[in-house]
Amino acid sequence: MTLIIAGEKKEYAEGTTVAQLIAAEKISDPQSVSVSINEEFLRSNQYGSHVLKDGDEIEFLYFMGGGC
Repeated sequence: MTLIIAGEKKEYAEGTTVAQLIAAEKISDPQSVSVSINEEFLRSNQYGSHVLKDGDEIEFLYFMGGGC
């Protein structure tokens, strides 16, 4: 199936979960990443069970704190 990850089309096997995608994409610090699928955020406790579908658009977002 074709997934669009950060604007780039990539091929993955049918049945790929978000957790498997995070591992395959070698996401640094997966505990701190938020995942948006088709512009909707997914809860981190669903990463292992949410199966991606052909054409899904995925964004990995990192929220960083900071200030002066």
